[in-house]
Amino acid sequence: MSDAVDETTDASGELLTRLDNGVLWLTINRADKGNAIPYYVRDALIDAFRNAHVDLGVRAVVLTATGDRHFCTGADLSVPQPPRGSRPPEAPERVVGSAVNMMRAGFQQLMTAIQDCEKPVVVALNGTAAGGGSMLVLAADLVIAADNAKLIQVFVRRGLIPDAGVAYLLPRVVGMHKAKELVFFGDDLSAADAAQLGIVNKVVPAAELRAAAKEWAERLASGPTKAIGWSKKLLHDASELSRRDLLEEEAMLVELNTSTEDSKEGVASFRERRPPDWKGW
Repeated sequence: MSDAVDETTDASGELLTRLDNGVLWLTINRADKGNAIPYYVRDALIDAFRNAHVDLGVRAVVLTATGDRHFCTGADLSVPQPPRGSRPPEAPERVVGSAVNMMRAGFQQLMTAIQDCEKPVVVALNGTAAGGGSMLVLAADLVIAADNAKLIQVFVRRGLIPDAGVAYLLPRVVGMHKAKELVFFGDDLSAADAAQLGIVNKVVPAAELRAAAKEWAERLASGPTKAIGWSKKLLHDASELSRRDLLEEEAMLVELNTSTEDSKEGVASFRERRPPDWKGW
């Protein structure tokens, strides 16, 4: 695995991107705005996860944010999204279906990009994740939280209903009754309580968060990438497919995996009693 570091930012400077030792670091850089995401940062994140899915140089992803107060407080609605396509002068201000299309192309697409990314996604939760920001936590594969972090299902507190795929993800993690409690009341959920519910994998002191995320991400990045990605797919599909369909998918993916270089290396290293040298393909 290469030790090269490739660091860039998006055109706005509000999404920092760093590829280091096979780990793609994505850092939301809007601490003065609670790391709320405007449409252009959201779209940049969608592109980043989709590119990571196919980029052989990326073998794990870390999503985090700047500052120590907020991880992400959802969509930044103060930044209007420009209309897509042409607009006849006689068209009304709001056309039926426009909000639906905006949702489908927005945070729902971001959730899908994270969930469908073949590479494991680690969230380094540096502060509050509220509303749509909590989706980023729920959609990730692993979550390491600073001890001062918290999650808030803030929707009902604002007279809204959950969006960004939260209603799909939350019950799958904590169960239906607990999901209803979190959504109906919208109470703050501490990092420690989130860990007890299974939303968070590990809680560490805030000063140790980046190092802890780096350790896990680099461990994942040095592993058998295809086997991890296909395991992720099986685990996601297990709650939706019938037993017959899941076993069919399992059989297909097992056959695909046995044709990878890493699968051959795993068998060879076992026979030769040596540590495996995973390539990622």
